[in-house]
Amino acid sequence: MIVDSHCHLYDKKLNELRDDILKNLQKDNQIAICNGDNIETSELSILLANQNKNVYATVGIHPHEAKNFNDNSIKELKLLLNSPKIVAIGEIGLDYYYNFTEKSEQINALSKQIILASEVNLPCVFHVRDATKDFLNLIKELYKKYKIKGYIHSFSGSIETAKIYLKYNFYIGINGIITFKNANKMLDVVKFIPLENILIETDSPYLTPVPYRGAPNRPEYVELVAKKIAEIKNIDIEKVKEITTQNAKKFFSIK
Repeated sequence: MIVDSHCHLYDKKLNELRDDILKNLQKDNQIAICNGDNIETSELSILLANQNKNVYATVGIHPHEAKNFNDNSIKELKLLLNSPKIVAIGEIGLDYYYNFTEKSEQINALSKQIILASEVNLPCVFHVRDATKDFLNLIKELYKKYKIKGYIHSFSGSIETAKIYLKYNFYIGINGIITFKNANKMLDVVKFIPLENILIETDSPYLTPVPYRGAPNRPEYVELVAKKIAEIKNIDIEKVKEITTQNAKKFFSIK
């Protein structure tokens, strides 16, 4: 078994591929965690999870969508939490790279969703891009009270930043980026991070690994991420698959 810990199966780029992807998940006994990034896509994630035993869902409002976040947003998210296939609050976080939303709005949306996750006893899937300082300041402020259980999706930071996340017992998401030609820094990071703290992901349909660059990413390509991690750490790929699957099941409380 292998788990794709972060993908977006509802994305329009997968419209013509979705049926085939879902059949392959079942055929290969693979699990995919479909991440919402607003109310609409959270609903779509739940629908896909409810219809497919190998799919689980997260619900949340992405930092790009934080400008539309208000008090009613938490109520809407709570209404979505009835399905047993929901395994996390996410994809939530801070993104100052595109900065589609004011920083204060992003921080507000993130804070309130972390508190929601604590209230409903779910872990958080975090998106952090060019915003590490503010993100860590917020985590430091909230961690003791809310005991945040976190997963840093699509990590591309330094070993020093990884060390801080590990102190919080966060999982670190590794994806097809490590197969890219310019990924030298990430190879050192992957070598450093203990396998017991890694979740493997595709971010499908984005960040397609080599040799499929240019085509939409698919959950089955997570095998290529596992293969590259095995190569970097000089261990057997089956060990990578086994440990990262255990990690995902533990983090998302999947049996």
